Amino acid sequence: MNKNTVNYWAVVPAAGVGKRMGSDVPKQYLQLLDKTVIEHSCQRLLNNENITGLVVALGKDDGYWDDINLETDKPVIRVDGGDERCHSVLNALTELSKLSEQSEYNIQQDDWILVHDAARPCLREGDINLLIERLNEHAVGGLLALPVRDTMKRQTDDQTVDETVDREGLWQAQTPQMFPLEMLRQAIDDAIKSDFLITDESSAIEYMGLNPLLVEGHEDNIKITRQPDLKLAEMYLKAQTNDD
Repeated sequence: MNKNTVNYWAVVPAAGVGKRMGSDVPKQYLQLLDKTVIEHSCQRLLNNENITGLVVALGKDDGYWDDINLETDKPVIRVDGGDERCHSVLNALTELSKLSEQSEYNIQQDDWILVHDAARPCLREGDINLLIERLNEHAVGGLLALPVRDTMKRQTDDQTVDETVDREGLWQAQTPQMFPLEMLRQAIDDAIKSDFLITDESSAIEYMGLNPLLVEGHEDNIKITRQPDLKLAEMYLKAQTNDD
C-alpha cells in the first residue's frame, strides 16, 4: 500500500458504560481537565494530519454525544454501537464500507483503520505517526503495545497465587490498533460467527492465522478504568502540555 493513495480512518467504539468506574455517567463522558475523556481521545486522532476522518460507535440511547465539541473540519460519522466492543467496531467498519460507494468520501477497501479506545485520552501524536510509519507497508497491520516489565502471577479460584508466569516475550496491548478496512471487517465478522472470543482487534486478525506487528508505544497511553485513573490521566496530560 502506498501512503499517498490510501486513507487513515479512526474508529472509536464508545457504547460501553464502564461499570467499574462506579459513576452514573459513562466513563468516556467524565470530565478530564477542560474536556470530557472522549473529547480528548477523539481530538488527539482528528488533530493528526494523517487521519482522514473518524467514526464513533455509540449506544442507541446515548444522551451525551450531542453536547460534545470537536474542533475539526474532518468528517465525524456516528453509528450505533453493539452489545460488545467487537460489534461496535464491526458496525463502524460496515458503515465505512457502505460509504465507499459515495465518491465524496473516497473510501477504499484497503484504507487503513485505526481503532482507538474512547477511554485512552493521553495518546501521543508521535505514537500515531510511529504506528502509521511502521505499518504503512506491512502486509497485515499491528498495534501499539508495551513489553511487560513486572512479574506476572496467575491466580487460583480463591485468588491465591497459582504460578508465576514467564514474562519473556509478553506485551501489554494498547490502542490504536491498525489494520486494512476489509481485512479487519472480515476478520471480526468471521470470529463473531464462530463464537470466538474477541478481546481486541488484533485477536480477530490472529484468529485468521495472521501475525500483527507490535509497535512499542508509551506508558502514559493509559486506559481509564477506575476512578484513580482520572487523576493519573490529568497528570499525564499536563506533563505532555509542558513538554510541547
